Amino acid sequence: MTNLARAGTFKLGDRLVHRVGYGAMQLAGPGVFGPPRDRGAAIAVLREAVAAGVDHIDTSDAYGPHVTNQILREALHPYPKDLVIVTKVGAERGPQGSWDPAMSPSAIRRQVDDNLRNLGVDTLDVVNLRAMFDTMGPAEGSIEAPLAALVELQREGKLRHIGLSNVTRNQVEEGRAIASIVSVQNHYNIAHRSDDALIDSLAAAGIAYVPFFPLGGFSPLQSTTLSDVATKLGVTPMQVALAWLLRRAPNVLLIPGTSSVEHLRENLAAAELDLPADAVRAVDSL
Repeated sequence: MTNLARAGTFKLGDRLVHRVGYGAMQLAGPGVFGPPRDRGAAIAVLREAVAAGVDHIDTSDAYGPHVTNQILREALHPYPKDLVIVTKVGAERGPQGSWDPAMSPSAIRRQVDDNLRNLGVDTLDVVNLRAMFDTMGPAEGSIEAPLAALVELQREGKLRHIGLSNVTRNQVEEGRAIASIVSVQNHYNIAHRSDDALIDSLAAAGIAYVPFFPLGGFSPLQSTTLSDVATKLGVTPMQVALAWLLRRAPNVLLIPGTSSVEHLRENLAAAELDLPADAVRAVDSL
């Protein structure tokens, strides 16, 4: 079994967690909408992840909607004491599966209550506010109102810690002036590195950075380069991409997602992959 401790730990809120976790998005149906084709397989993946030492799971009640959190509850409740569940608010699903902005204070409260109910907990460990000014990526706009709503819910005891997702550097600065921010979750990978400076500044502040889409956005040439590196090392391209992210900065926490136990094991094995210097140079060149 993979030793996740090889990749080190980092503080997420008030808890030290292994730097390789699990993202639950793929446990819902196609397009992250509706139920999965095989609910039993989804449950098996979650139980395998926790058995392997995963101690932080990323989710959202918008996945399904409600489906992923309900599967999490069925698979793992009562949750292990060392498990940190991170969820998101700021978007709700339309009847045809659209991702609709939902950042009013009343919508934030509704989403927090939905997460509490479907996860079966009294308090959420970490809630990320996903800024939805543009569904295609980060866009400027004030997050004061939805973040203030989360702070109020935090005072009520409904959540312990607050994070941000899909945000610009300006929004991170605005958020940190309003609340204690424990993590930032943004699009970042080998080919998409616009957050380089942000990662470093967050590391200096002791704030976790959680990249999503670790293989997203590659051109065929970049995919070929990554595949060549993986072939030489006898591993998968995803393992190389994850290992590179772990090497990028000590505050990077990974949440690779899958609905397959076999693929889960491959992803977790990246915790033990030490990239040689020539592999790092090749990947850095992308």
